[in-house]
Amino acid sequence: MQVRIRSVCWEADHILGFRLEPLREESLPAFTAGAHIEVDLKPGLKRSYSLLNSPSQRDVYEIGVQLDPESRGGSQHIHEYWRPGQVIEISEPRNLFPLKEDAGHTILIAGGIGITPMLSMLCKLQSLGRSWELHYAVRSRNRAAFLDRLEGLANVRLTIDDEPSTPRLDLKSLIAAASSDAHVYCCGPSGLLAAFREHGGHLGERMHFEYFASDAKAACDGGYELRLQRSGKVIQVAAGETMLDALLGAGVDVGFACMEGICGSCRTSVLDGVPDHRDQFLTQEERDANDSVMVCCSGARTPSLTLDI
Repeated sequence: MQVRIRSVCWEADHILGFRLEPLREESLPAFTAGAHIEVDLKPGLKRSYSLLNSPSQRDVYEIGVQLDPESRGGSQHIHEYWRPGQVIEISEPRNLFPLKEDAGHTILIAGGIGITPMLSMLCKLQSLGRSWELHYAVRSRNRAAFLDRLEGLANVRLTIDDEPSTPRLDLKSLIAAASSDAHVYCCGPSGLLAAFREHGGHLGERMHFEYFASDAKAACDGGYELRLQRSGKVIQVAAGETMLDALLGAGVDVGFACMEGICGSCRTSVLDGVPDHRDQFLTQEERDANDSVMVCCSGARTPSLTLDI
């Protein structure tokens, strides 16, 4: 669908906030806390961004976009070209990071731009009168986006790496002290997520996380073929290209967004063969099952993969 960029606001160094509104006086599709939208930037280039405003708002979507110094076109395109009044195309909201609204207590942990889905979550928790706390870690104050939205909230703990006077984020102790009815959420860079998953494994279904960037290297070795069960096509994946490159090059319509194996948009069922998983979306149990693959970044450990396409 199409929306108009209502405003662009500087939120922190290299981070811009965007307010998106419907083209006419109508409501936008409803969304739930933790949801994201995909934005269509140009042919072959889509990116996913978390909605950070309150789910009760139906007249606006808000997103925050951090300029990645190693941008492959997504954040760079947005920072350079998006302006107020411009009409852009987006998807309807989708939620792969849902909030359990009836939890006895909720602990939110954010690193850097990972604060965006947490803002929507805390809006919802406050409206429900639920118990929550937020731990927000950034490298420096000038890189701490959306601080104005957190002012006056006593249950927010801000850690600024280069300000020793601020409390340190001790993930291990924080998670260990979580009550038995607490659900714990984390979004941020890969290092923070790795530590969270290491210390929070015992939480089971009470542990929730979402990556916004991946440091994993995509499988580009090639040398295998894709057999498409439904269309009957057989596609060779050459060295230097990903599975997604080969599919798109053969005219196969497959959904994708992040290109890094973190959003789940390109998840495809595997009917035969063993994938070389490079994503950070599937759980270890799902990887071991080998019945799905993120085609944007993963490869094959067998000479061929049969996909349900």
